[in-house]
Amino acid sequence: MIDAHQHFWRYSPNTHAWIDATMGVLRRDFLPEDLAPILAAQRVEGCVAVQAAQSLEETRWLLELSAAHPWIRGVVGWVDLVSPNLDETLESFAANPRLKGVRHIAQDEPDPRYLVRADVVRGISRLARFDLVYDVLVRPHQLSAAIELCRALPENVFVLDHLGKPEIAARRFEPWRSELRQLALLSNVSCKLSGLVTEAGWSSADAQRKPGASLADVHAFVDIAFEAFGPKRLMIGSDWPVCLLAADYATTIDVVRARIALLSEDERAAILGGTATRVYRL
Repeated sequence: MIDAHQHFWRYSPNTHAWIDATMGVLRRDFLPEDLAPILAAQRVEGCVAVQAAQSLEETRWLLELSAAHPWIRGVVGWVDLVSPNLDETLESFAANPRLKGVRHIAQDEPDPRYLVRADVVRGISRLARFDLVYDVLVRPHQLSAAIELCRALPENVFVLDHLGKPEIAARRFEPWRSELRQLALLSNVSCKLSGLVTEAGWSSADAQRKPGASLADVHAFVDIAFEAFGPKRLMIGSDWPVCLLAADYATTIDVVRARIALLSEDERAAILGGTATRVYRL
């Protein structure tokens, strides 16, 4: 099993300003020594570390962690996609085989069409030359731009993070469902079954674990992803430690594992590790 989406950080209020007062559980360091025993307990063999801060320094640090801990199979880092020095930066980073992809926190961009800005598209297009995946982090109102981007760059490989962050707690399927299906028509796009417990409105602070949406509601959204992408383009991810806002690691992973239990062995193997291994070249 490969966890295709998790994070490490040394907490800084300035660097991690997105961790607000409601997210107290995240206001500390989260390092490989914290995650290693959790992965071992869940029989997870490796993971992909994804950027949480938009800095080259963090990308370098994540690559150092991956070199020191071989079970961190790869890194999705950050680079300035609109920098005039982008090619030089990519040449420098791509020399490290542990860099597998790049992500920008597009979900926080005020322009819903940020991903189809000419300079952004031009920057993302350069990733194909270096065999780097682009992780698409958007909210539902930005999915239409993501579709345009992925359609415009058929030579690039894309991975949609967190199912496009559907409004699970509100049980709002449209237009997310229709646009996810459009995105899935593009063969260069895969999708992560990650971030679901937080979008469900669950809270680990609630001792009764009363979710905003039921487990059945969450599975209804997962089923739409199965139908759209198929298991060979889906991968499991925990979004640890962000998932701790809603549930512990085991619960987070079991939300997906429970739903795929009746699939064939090959289909389960793809979702639990095969897809991530292939797409990220782990």
